[in-house]
Amino acid sequence: MTGRLRAYVVDDEPGALKQVVQSLKSTGRVDVVGTATCAETALVEVPTRDVEALFLDIHMPGMSGFELLERMRTSALVVFVTAHDEHALRAFEAAAIDYLLKPVKRERLERTLDRLESRRGDPGASVQAVLEKLARHYPRAPAYAERISLDLGQQRTQLVEVAKISHFLAQGKGTVAVTASGSHLVDRALGELEERLDPRQFVRIHRSAIVNLAWVAEVQPELGGRLTVKLKDGPRTELQVARDRARAFRERMVL
Repeated sequence: MTGRLRAYVVDDEPGALKQVVQSLKSTGRVDVVGTATCAETALVEVPTRDVEALFLDIHMPGMSGFELLERMRTSALVVFVTAHDEHALRAFEAAAIDYLLKPVKRERLERTLDRLESRRGDPGASVQAVLEKLARHYPRAPAYAERISLDLGQQRTQLVEVAKISHFLAQGKGTVAVTASGSHLVDRALGELEERLDPRQFVRIHRSAIVNLAWVAEVQPELGGRLTVKLKDGPRTELQVARDRARAFRERMVL
């Protein structure tokens, strides 16, 4: 197969997307047949565009680049475009998968295009082959919830980004999620929520409470080894950290 390579670019950052597209066009070797700033759009468009090469960001909100590949039906060659991630780069090298670092450099891009052109029609470079190779070298992180469904009453629900939730409190068999707009019921037990929330952002401080670290304004020591957490929300909510969780919480907060 000869002629310009037909490429599709996916990146949730418009600036990074524009830079990759301009870099590809400037080589004179590529026709950019489509772009997307979210994986959902690419999932629909790529199978309809006769795409030969997919330039794909890894870390995107909602559906990551890896998850997109798992759901996509395409024979396109895959090039991951990523910020510097030493572990990921070692994995890509080991799996013989090509990648580009942001911002994309012309010399490195030319080498990538040489490799893509040499592998046109190679079944060992298919999406499925890429996923199988990558799985052997790149341990996948758990998929944590980025949004959660809140009960607004009167059979109404709303999807809210978890980053906007300052804390969760157990209430009966369910849970209350607290945001700037008020408290809303979540139809999940606190323990189940704990497993779905990113532990780098949310910490269980009590058997009945989970706190969003981004909302913590102050931590105050109390008698008996307990801690009181003061939040940045409007009412300056105070939450107690259980004695058996205080040490772990201090370490997380680097106290």
